[in-house]
Order: sequence, then structure tokens, then C-alpha cells
Amino acid sequence: QVQLVESGGGLVQPGGSLRLSCAASGSIFSINAMGWYRQAPGKQRELVAAITSGGSTKYADSVKGRFTISRDNAKMVYLQMNSLKPEDTAVYYCNAEIEVLGDILLGPRNFWGQGTQVTVSS
Repeated sequence: QVQLVESGGGLVQPGGSLRLSCAASGSIFSINAMGWYRQAPGKQRELVAAITSGGSTKYADSVKGRFTISRDNAKMVYLQMNSLKPEDTAVYYCNAEIEVLGDILLGPRNFWGQGTQVTVSS
């Protein structure tokens, strides 16, 4: 019905950069906010960055000044990650608030991608 597919994860050395991408597809009427979360082993999933349909952004304190979230159309969101640190190692998940065609009366619903691994290590 609705899918979020992430790409761009991998292994990078400390100080390096990666760019994550997330594409939404399926029976989509509209997408409100989109965001990136991450979950490290033994830790809870946490918000990394989010962006509204109007372009307003918010970031976790731990990534401010290093990560940038952006959208280039209604269905794509990116996370540019610079100056990566070992503590950024986690599975990164794309999230979106989506109104589904045929289910608009249900209002926006949260959808998740399958996750992409980011490992920062020398």
C-alpha cells in the first residue's frame, strides 16, 4: 500500500560523510512531516532529524551542525551526515506521516522504512 525505502548506509571512518535517501511510494494522498530516526544496539530508537512539508526542520542536539535533512519533492527525504563519529553508529530508519488514498478519513498515519545500517569505525 505505502512503502518507504532507504538507501545510502554503509561503513565510514570517523570524520567521514554519508548521505541517506528515503523514497516514499504507493497509494499516497499527501505526506506531512518526514524524518530520520536511529537505533543503536541496546538503546531506544531516537529522533535524529525531521522536516515538515513546509520545510521547517528540527534536529537532535547530538547531530546539530553535522547533519542536514532536506526534501527535494513531496516523496523524497535525505539526510546528509558529515563529521561522523563512532557514536553515530546505528540502524537509521525513515519515518513519514502519510495520508493514504482511500483512507483519508483516518488522518495521517506513521509509516517506517526497513532501516539502513550506518557504521562509523576506523
